[in-house]
Amino acid sequence: MMIKNRPLDKLKSFFTRCGQETPPFFKKLRTIGLMVAAAGTAVVASPVALPAAVVAIGGYLIVGGSVATAVSQAAIDSPSACTGTDQ
Repeated sequence: MMIKNRPLDKLKSFFTRCGQETPPFFKKLRTIGLMVAAAGTAVVASPVALPAAVVAIGGYLIVGGSVATAVSQAAIDSPSACTGTDQ
């Protein structure tokens, strides 16, 4: 019975962690990730005909910035903040 609840508990732990205060370094990294994703979006959505390599790089910028933003948002100071235990 405990094994069935385990994936739900991990998901609940993730959402609890995302609601906690983000450390200052990860706030800066999140902002940088947003700027990189925005730059990639501007390149991909450009009305000017660009070479395929430039558009591909823009796509990679979008993915990289999005991943950096998501990982930074989930970072917390201490693991006990979301589990309620001291580790």
